Amino acid sequence: MTNPHDIIIKPIITENSMEDMADKKYTFVVNKRANKIDVKQAIEKIFDVKVEKVNTMNMIGKVKRMGASQGKRADWKKAIVTLTPESKEIEFFEGM
Repeated sequence: MTNPHDIIIKPIITENSMEDMADKKYTFVVNKRANKIDVKQAIEKIFDVKVEKVNTMNMIGKVKRMGASQGKRADWKKAIVTLTPESKEIEFFEGM
């Protein structure tokens, strides 16, 4: 996993994650095989910021039904990245 864009899949934009942005905490969907060091290096390289801490969680996919058939959503990994106080903020909505 040398390309940082293969590690960081997309940001998570929810009410809770938007509130955490005031504390310089950003939430991302990351590759399931990525570890905290990979996530830290990828965020620092993509957004040109300094990362203080990375918390990762393995999210289990929900079981869903549609009539008689039953299926399961995919498992995925979430990372909450805390930036250092002196680093700049990450802008997700620059072009709007």
